[in-house]
Amino acid sequence: MEADPWHRTKLGTTLRSLRHRNYRLFFGGQGISLVGTWMQMVATSWLLTRLTGSPTMLGLNGFVNRLPSAIVTPLAGVMIDRLNRHRVVVWMQLLAMLQALLLASLALTGRIEVWQVLVLSAGLGVVNAIEVPARQSLFVELVGDKDDLPNAIALNSSLFNSARLVGPAVAGVLIAAVGEGVCFLLNGISYLAVIAALLAMRLPPREAPPARNSVLADLRAGFAYVYHSRPVAALLVFVALVGVFGMPYTVLLPLYAKDVLHSDSRGLGYLLTAGGAGALSGALFLAQRPSARGLERLMPYAVTWFGCGMLLIARSQWLWLSLLLMPVLSSGMMIQMGSTNTILQTIVPDAMRGRVMSLYFLAFSGSMPLGSLVAGYVARVWSVPTALALGGVGAILAALLCAPAVRAVWDEPASTTS
Repeated sequence: MEADPWHRTKLGTTLRSLRHRNYRLFFGGQGISLVGTWMQMVATSWLLTRLTGSPTMLGLNGFVNRLPSAIVTPLAGVMIDRLNRHRVVVWMQLLAMLQALLLASLALTGRIEVWQVLVLSAGLGVVNAIEVPARQSLFVELVGDKDDLPNAIALNSSLFNSARLVGPAVAGVLIAAVGEGVCFLLNGISYLAVIAALLAMRLPPREAPPARNSVLADLRAGFAYVYHSRPVAALLVFVALVGVFGMPYTVLLPLYAKDVLHSDSRGLGYLLTAGGAGALSGALFLAQRPSARGLERLMPYAVTWFGCGMLLIARSQWLWLSLLLMPVLSSGMMIQMGSTNTILQTIVPDAMRGRVMSLYFLAFSGSMPLGSLVAGYVARVWSVPTALALGGVGAILAALLCAPAVRAVWDEPASTTS
């Protein structure tokens, strides 16, 4: 598609993926749904904090939510490469809506218990283990132009973090006023927007390649591809290490807000909103870049920046200071995750896209159960600030360890095997 004068402006470059009708539909529907998603995330954490007051329980919730990734995601990648990705995403969105509505019915009737929250969190983990890699693999079909793929990925990250600016703050106010159940209900309703957008799309017919091998054979082929592709393996190892050491800070934020900052659900919402502002700035930075080249040099610095932010926020005992620090760590995390996603989708062939993106999701989300349990244990035995500080140190060490391999991702082809 020939670029028009608007497209050649800075704004046009940043938003160039929105030229494509299917991506515009996805962008609008997903934007509404993500606000509800963030509301539910805050409401779930605060509900467990209110019911138990236990950092171990928050860690356990993170564990059961992410554990399905380690089991389901690799097989999901094989099926995504075999099936119609668009239909897979539609069905997973429907199941996620059902989970939110079940949570809402239990909370609004006053019958919700901790075990029910954990079971439904595990169920949502299964859905996400399939939906996230399927949705990521679908981007190339939504834009139709592979040159716009890095921009589409970055804009999707911008959308996720724009919703993070709104959802947590709204959830904090609603929880204080009417309780967690309303947040769950609104999230369930919000899925209608993205489901309607997906059904309105006009995608070119895409026939998945015939299944010549068994599921296990294709699964082994996916692992073999990653093993023999040093660039892909380096990126996935880096993501996994950061997932273990860095991301469990999100599990501890409710207790950090309550016990360290002596705030309420509104304080938690403000912290997440501040983090969303930093992540949004990182995503918009990535959206302005013309290609994936150069991102490999930024990633170790971004994770170091993230780790330093964790160390600083562990020392803060004031809400205003923590609100200033949250954008520091979240922008670093956004640049690392967005860059990894962009590079992988640039260098991986379409026939392997579903399997590699499922392993990318596994590296990130599957590593978090271990990190969540360890962070919850450290917070219970010592303190929440100690757990945050140790996570920051771990993230910095991961950046130092992986920097040489990550910076060499363009030195050899990714598709060394198939």
